[in-house]
Amino acid sequence: MHMTVRQKISIRTLLELCKWRVSAPVTLSAVAGYISFTGLIRPGFAATTAGVLLLSAGCSALNQFQERDIDALMNRTSRRPIPSGRISAVSAVRLSVVLISAGLMLILFSGGPVAAALGLSGVVAYNGMYTFLKKKSAFAVVPGALIGAIPPAIGWVSAGGEILNLRLAVLCFFFFMWQVPHFWLLLLRYGDEYEGAGLPSLGRILSRGQSVRIVFHWIIAGAISCQLISLFGVESNLMRVCVFVLALFYVATAISFLRRGEDSFESAFGRINSYMIIVLFLVLIDRVAMFFQVQGQGFLARI
Repeated sequence: MHMTVRQKISIRTLLELCKWRVSAPVTLSAVAGYISFTGLIRPGFAATTAGVLLLSAGCSALNQFQERDIDALMNRTSRRPIPSGRISAVSAVRLSVVLISAGLMLILFSGGPVAAALGLSGVVAYNGMYTFLKKKSAFAVVPGALIGAIPPAIGWVSAGGEILNLRLAVLCFFFFMWQVPHFWLLLLRYGDEYEGAGLPSLGRILSRGQSVRIVFHWIIAGAISCQLISLFGVESNLMRVCVFVLALFYVATAISFLRRGEDSFESAFGRINSYMIIVLFLVLIDRVAMFFQVQGQGFLARI
């Protein structure tokens, strides 16, 4: 029996329990925060990155434990590891505690107490505040999106940056603005399932047309927030142009979604996620390029 249980807990099951599709972008945002300050990889980079990855994975596993009964009621989530029986609820919560603890310890030793405090606040906000609020209001996604600003701040502080910094604030604000339409597109797509499971949905409060227009305006606001990155988050004129052009494509996605509504859900969801990742890479490329440019100028000055 023991061997049978072990065989069920496969790598795929663990990845699904830890929501790797969520944990990977979260970790990437911490990398962006780290390199936005340093412009390069330092000795503590690997530990900070691993810490954020483990922390995000642990929070995701704990969230699935918390919502296992609701997940079992929705077709979209009924095949998740706990409701499908591929891992027990006890094993899931134990694993989440180990992952969260390991993640916080790595962040503490590599980034210091402020970075660890940010990590702990993320656990409390996600598994405490947001998980509770989403059962009460469809608008919980707005305060819940603030959690997305924490990983880049962890990376920034771990690299030695001050928490009160304009460049960091712009990066965190971008993540906040991106996450709201990301969540609301899911609410629109699976609203009927949410209602069937007893969760609040936009459909109970707003008409479809109103919901689509709200998401449209949030996407437009996200494109505008990206221009703050162009002004304060990157230094290369080439990258500023790239960020601006990318924002135009983001606006085009919003217009297409407004015109086609639910028919364009899949493409809109995929585009805004791709948009976020591309912006991150532009920020990373800019900071690394500027670092080596400064180092090159310093080398030439010493010759």
